[in-house]
Amino acid sequence: MIKVLLADDHKMFTEGIASFLSQESDIEVVGSCQDGAQVWSALQESSIDIVLLDINMGKESGLDICKHIVEGFPKTKVLAISMYSEESFIRKMFKNGASGYLLKNTGREELLKAIRTIFGGNTYQSAEVMEIVLKGMNRQKQQEGNIYNVRFSRREKEVLDLIAKGLTTKDIAKQLFISEKTVETHRSNLLAKLNVHNVASLIKVAVQYGYLS
Repeated sequence: MIKVLLADDHKMFTEGIASFLSQESDIEVVGSCQDGAQVWSALQESSIDIVLLDINMGKESGLDICKHIVEGFPKTKVLAISMYSEESFIRKMFKNGASGYLLKNTGREELLKAIRTIFGGNTYQSAEVMEIVLKGMNRQKQQEGNIYNVRFSRREKEVLDLIAKGLTTKDIAKQLFISEKTVETHRSNLLAKLNVHNVASLIKVAVQYGYLS
């Protein structure tokens, strides 16, 4: 018997899920929760195989709740079921230990398949979720490829080297015999070319991709 706990702050949703899951001979819905405290209490009271967890839990984040479940109850698996289709949410949920991720437009049969797959010790992503993740990976590879092929002017390279050495805009301007405004222009160009937003990230990415030793 697969013991399932529903965790979602929308009661109508959990009631609907509980209704059709109760028709399955191998699944038992042990309860439903609307916040993290209720989830924690339910886990302490009974042995639960899978928590169906929403990311939006009112004032709390399902991302944090997922991490706490995995750390506190390692035998309990988390299946995220959410309206959020952004890659960042999917990645963070898996990073925090989720065993599966479904969108709330998922059909009955796929939800049942996901529950049974996870109970069997495997992970599960719907085709839609997998497509989102793959697109994100391809986008990241493309961005990295662009970073590998960045071309700097001689002056931009000089400014980059001096920034890495910790020199201020004023010091760089004096050393290169250019105006502070020109230094700021080169700095802005460097940030744009490496697709970063601050000096710390600029240096990190420049080192990572071999533009600084």
